[in-house]
Amino acid sequence: MAGTKPAPVSQEVRPQVVPPAPLPAAPQVPVTVEPVAPAFGGGAMSAYGTRLADKDEVRAALLVPLSGPQAGLGQAMSNAAQLALFEVADERFNLIPLDTKGTAEGAAAAAQQAVAQGADIVLGPLFSPEVKAVAPLAREHGLPVLAFTTDRTVLGDGVYTLGFLPGSQVNRVIGYARAQGKERFALLARSDDYGRAVADAFRAAVPAQGGRVVKVEYYDPHAADLTSAVRRLTDADQRGRGKGNETNQATGPVPFDAVLIPDDGSRLRQLASLVTYFDADPAKVAFLGTLLWDDPRLSNEPSLQGGVYPAAPAAAHQDFEARYGRAFGALPGRVGGIASIAYDATALAAILARQAMGDYSPQSLTNPVGFAGVDGVFRLSPDGTSERALAVRQITASGPREISPAPNSFVTPGM
Repeated sequence: MAGTKPAPVSQEVRPQVVPPAPLPAAPQVPVTVEPVAPAFGGGAMSAYGTRLADKDEVRAALLVPLSGPQAGLGQAMSNAAQLALFEVADERFNLIPLDTKGTAEGAAAAAQQAVAQGADIVLGPLFSPEVKAVAPLAREHGLPVLAFTTDRTVLGDGVYTLGFLPGSQVNRVIGYARAQGKERFALLARSDDYGRAVADAFRAAVPAQGGRVVKVEYYDPHAADLTSAVRRLTDADQRGRGKGNETNQATGPVPFDAVLIPDDGSRLRQLASLVTYFDADPAKVAFLGTLLWDDPRLSNEPSLQGGVYPAAPAAAHQDFEARYGRAFGALPGRVGGIASIAYDATALAAILARQAMGDYSPQSLTNPVGFAGVDGVFRLSPDGTSERALAVRQITASGPREISPAPNSFVTPGM
């Protein structure tokens, strides 16, 4: 009911974990979200609520699916947020988990509960339709939203995301390839929203880093045979390797020396095999991916040996998963990547709440020096997007290995 003060999270429901050991001097990988800068200046009244230093209690509403088909994922995110509460927050910070049911209608109802319970900030929700449903009410009541979506079309005007957007991933892997001397870049992408988002980032990143976009081809992700798209990408017809002539000797090389293939699973395996079949020699052409490539099973694909992709720095994330495991049990598969975002969002909200003059204003949330979280350094932009400092990993027969570490700040040369 509106005006009713929610009960704070009791010590009994907080995870019973052993706090992490103190970090050594000048740690290379931080384990909790902290400002990269020593402190925030100012302390002006926020456009999204009153100054937090003036409040006896700061309330963060966590909107995740705690029932329905995605309840397992939502519970892992809630657990991670509780872990951040235990490790980072002070006594003034109150976390209010609310069930979105994984639907737009459920998210809208949860947002109404957040307003009724006096939330100062909204953490989540996860899915794009949920964020669209929550945003109008949050803006009406001046609540900033730290969402977990990767759909940048729902961001802005007080709605931010901590999700791993394609832009940071593409920038990092293109920058690495340029540093290795690659100049002519091709993209082979799905003809869906994700593929088009990667294409937009690709077209911006390549020329910005001194390369040339020579090919952009799309394929139907539902098609059983992807050969035609790969023939177009590799100029197979012009090189004498067109349909019906696949076994001919090519009259020349493929028109690129680096190719980005942002897909996963069996489609990625088929595409990589076809690209090599149509004369893209992995010894000469760099095969590039996105976070979708972060799958140890790809080490068994010969065409992808030596391929590189961006990824969060491993050490701090592994430490987070170990602490989570001691409290709640092991995180399954890629759920850990989503749960860590909920941890960072909660830790960020808690850190800003305990700043002496802190607030959740756009100026505080978009501090240009960023924050250090369990998935590396990140920062939020005024348009609601996020930028992340990522490592580069290489696929090898013995598993992925890190070949370029993630920068510890956004001013590191070579980022």
